[in-house]
Amino acid sequence: MNDKRKVLLVCTGGTIASKQTGNGLAPEIGAEEILAYVPSLRDRYEIDAVQVCNVDSTNMTPEHWGRMADAIQTHYEAYDGFVVCHGTDTMAYTSAALSYMIQRSVKPIVITGAQRPINLENTDARTNLTDSICYAADERSQGVSLVFGGNVIAGTRAKKVRAYSYNAFNSVNFPNLAVIRDGKILRYIPPESFEGPVEFTPRIRDSIVVLKLIPGSKPELLEYLFRNYDCLVIESFGVGGIPERMIDEFYRQMEKWISRGKLAVMATQVVNEGSNMEVYEVGHRVKKDFNLIEAYDMTLEATVTKLMYLMQRHGKDYEAVRRGFYKTINYDILYR
Repeated sequence: MNDKRKVLLVCTGGTIASKQTGNGLAPEIGAEEILAYVPSLRDRYEIDAVQVCNVDSTNMTPEHWGRMADAIQTHYEAYDGFVVCHGTDTMAYTSAALSYMIQRSVKPIVITGAQRPINLENTDARTNLTDSICYAADERSQGVSLVFGGNVIAGTRAKKVRAYSYNAFNSVNFPNLAVIRDGKILRYIPPESFEGPVEFTPRIRDSIVVLKLIPGSKPELLEYLFRNYDCLVIESFGVGGIPERMIDEFYRQMEKWISRGKLAVMATQVVNEGSNMEVYEVGHRVKKDFNLIEAYDMTLEATVTKLMYLMQRHGKDYEAVRRGFYKTINYDILYR
């Protein structure tokens, strides 16, 4: 009788799968070759691998997320857990996106990668892959998480904060779910209790843009962005607000487009502690007049991908999107 836990490795490219070329690193290592660099894993677990794409994560798109969700849905009943190998640059977006595209999963879906390719002697890839499969094979693990540098982070709370170092990701405004040391999992947050079966939403809408305000941002930007996108996320300063030089144009555009089902959402450029538009006059009036959605303590990655999911689910029904946005999914929003 084979009592090994079964894990499916879903490979997408990234640094972990890269080799040096004449023009820099490029993903060229396939799924089975990745596993060959850590042969001892197959002594402990039953591992299969699929290749859904092989791209630098800079080139990651919602279409690729759909392929990942499709692969996991297709094989969901056959495995105890799933590990997605991914590039680090957009990994936080992918872990957030999959948190919305695959909900209430009692089986763990782990996203991981590396800062250096797996074929190098001095690399974090083999440790991250080993930790991730260990976590995905554990019967107490569930939901979507990111495992990197020994930390287990809720999929909606991860952010890349270092460009080169091995401890590249932090959990923003929420504790790590667990840490992994020498193959042992130390859990800080107890597993959630899910109501209902796992739900897959393999397609989402990407008509969304982020406007990062800087001192002196031109109000003319607003008309172009509202006209060309269904959802505008404004990354404002501090706890959130609209600069005086933009306020009149913002009101004109909101009054023009909100009746046509377009969305504006306020976020903050400050990584920790979140927004609160009611603190200052520059935010209070705008929020009150338009019942504006704001991201509070959510990461930008979670804000953007949650809106993509909600627009796919509810279309231009603003109130349905608003209600869905404030519903906590995978620990994504706590303060509201």
